[in-house]
Amino acid sequence: MSKNSYQKPSPQTQDEALKIAKRIQRPAQTKEQTKLITQGIQQGIDLYKRQQKEKARELNKQRKKLANQQAPLREQDDEEVREIIVYRQHWLPWTLLITTWLGIGLYVAVAHVF
Repeated sequence: MSKNSYQKPSPQTQDEALKIAKRIQRPAQTKEQTKLITQGIQQGIDLYKRQQKEKARELNKQRKKLANQQAPLREQDDEEVREIIVYRQHWLPWTLLITTWLGIGLYVAVAHVF
């Protein structure tokens, strides 16, 4: 199917074009003239729809391209963050633990002697 082939407009487009043509119809205008105006309006609506679809496709392509370009950058940022993170513990719990074990050891040693 070639790109320039004419496709029949949708029924909604035909109805909308007919309504618009009847609203702008002049008193001395023939049915043939109204029909030609309706066809022109249909072609205009179809052209507008095609242009909007093309714009949407282009925006989608650009969005995908940006996402693909930013994906490696995000991975590099994640790796850098992983390398920077260092877990440090506070000295107080270890000091209390060692002091407690020393105290228990001294108590058992002194209690064993007496």
